[in-house]
Amino acid sequence: MSAIKNKLILTAAVTGGLHGKAANPNLPEQPEEQIQHAVDAWKAGASIVHLHARDKDGKGTQDNDIYRSVYEGIRAAGCDMIIQYSTGGAMGMSAEERLSAIYAEPEMASLNMGCVNYPLPDGTFTMSNNPPNEIEWYAEEMKKLNIKPEMEVYSPTMMTDVHNLINKGLIDAPYYVNFVMGMPAQGAIAATWENLVYMVSLLPPDSVWNCCCVGRPQLHITTTAMLMGGMVRIGMEDNIYYKRGQLIEANKEVVARSARLAEELQIEIATPAEAREILGMEPVIL
Repeated sequence: MSAIKNKLILTAAVTGGLHGKAANPNLPEQPEEQIQHAVDAWKAGASIVHLHARDKDGKGTQDNDIYRSVYEGIRAAGCDMIIQYSTGGAMGMSAEERLSAIYAEPEMASLNMGCVNYPLPDGTFTMSNNPPNEIEWYAEEMKKLNIKPEMEVYSPTMMTDVHNLINKGLIDAPYYVNFVMGMPAQGAIAATWENLVYMVSLLPPDSVWNCCCVGRPQLHITTTAMLMGGMVRIGMEDNIYYKRGQLIEANKEVVARSARLAEELQIEIATPAEAREILGMEPVIL
């Protein structure tokens, strides 16, 4: 384990719950698109795929049948990557609806650790509401199903809820914490290396940390995270551009770029099996 724990886990967040094909026509929405993007990202070096289901019209949904079809399609391709569903869902969903995705029994699921206000085009705001009692409920349900939570932390204050889950025995070590940086929303921390260093300083013992970054600073922040010994999430959920003015054509492009950077920095990339060992998860049987 000592050598494996220093390896880099790459997560591909292929779709997201906010923007659609109007923002980037290459965004995978339908199951067959998401399956292809996930498998290609795995071949490029990703060990985890983070999924948001979409319905036939491209709207966010927590429909278990859609999640299962993507899961089965990924496995049918011989792909052993860790499959993670979102419990963030899409704007306007109830807490019950967002949680329902875990009953399709993924290996991992995201778990938002606090409330964030998102701006809307008309100048108003919409709340992603995650009060402490609901966070605990989500964690309890994930534990019952042996689903590994990835705790989504948008600001230093949300670390309070991470410690609360640990103190109440609602999550098991190693604790997987994802720092979400640069989200253009009230309650979210700006994407700077100074902020990343501070966030890492707040981690509890027995933690594995990951970092994702929204928009233009993504490449710089995720590369900094690699240098600091963290894991990295990239993909079209967080940034639709490969570089200024050039839309991403497929998620595999940004996964491959991070893999190349890791190689140049002499950081070994974890296989899915090694990622499961790092995160204290059970092996998968294809």
